[in-house]
Amino acid sequence: MAPSLPDLVLDQARSLTHVAQNRLGRALRDRVAGEDAPAAARRIWQSQGPRWFTESDPIWIVNQDAAMFPGGITSLLLQSLHPGAMAGVAGHSGYKGDPWGRLQRTSHYLATVTFGTIEHAEEAIAHVRGIHERVRGKDHRGRPYRADDPHLLRWVHVAENWSFLAAHQAFSDRPLTPAEADTFVDQTRVSGELLGATDLPRTVAELEARIAAYRPELEASPAAREAAAFLLKEPPLPFSAKGGYALLAAGGVSLLPDWARSELGIPMPRLVRPLAQGAGRFGVAAVRWGMAGLDDDERLRHGHVS
Repeated sequence: MAPSLPDLVLDQARSLTHVAQNRLGRALRDRVAGEDAPAAARRIWQSQGPRWFTESDPIWIVNQDAAMFPGGITSLLLQSLHPGAMAGVAGHSGYKGDPWGRLQRTSHYLATVTFGTIEHAEEAIAHVRGIHERVRGKDHRGRPYRADDPHLLRWVHVAENWSFLAAHQAFSDRPLTPAEADTFVDQTRVSGELLGATDLPRTVAELEARIAAYRPELEASPAAREAAAFLLKEPPLPFSAKGGYALLAAGGVSLLPDWARSELGIPMPRLVRPLAQGAGRFGVAAVRWGMAGLDDDERLRHGHVS
């Protein structure tokens, strides 16, 4: 029997929806992981050899979830408050000239050390250590910094993982239990210590304490405020993508501690925060939907397919 008109209309609607979902997934994947994402995925996921973590580990759960998108924005803003870290980014990363390239390199690094073989993870870490050895200079107050300083590496580590965990707990469909959250913090030490950081936290309580211990060193340098404006006011995106990015950015900003937002001059009244977090949840759901629309052989799981 020939299909009815309503059935034909429904099939067409489903087909168009799948096309839109696949296009969104491809656009997200290409922005975050690069156009060679499928090849990178095959290397990460199909290479044979022992790995540090398994699918049931908290670090795996956090780093494959779409909540990493707003968490990454939180992380960049929080990390920028250390003048030495921000001076290194401003002076050596070229983030304004090639922001997507920098994001893609970071995304690939995180995917490799979380999901890849130990051999590939150690290669990635050694590569980054080599870069860090050459990055040094002075911050805006004339104080020397070097990217391989264990103290500075510890700040970058704790700020990043605090942000990823906060975003996961706020926006994920599967928040971690307190015990799992402690395990996540402990598991991030593996790559952090090999990168050169020392005295890294093992629990959420220790993570919070490390963040607090850095407070006397933190301030919004001119470069930090410039970076915040670039991330929040001038993102290098086509007009059609700016609305979705604004949702993720609102979620990311909502996670920052009050003192961090105040330093960066990003106002968010307490009554507005639930709305911003709601925007973040909506944005994460859209990312998750888009990435789920990729064909199986196209998926880079660090592209947050959950």
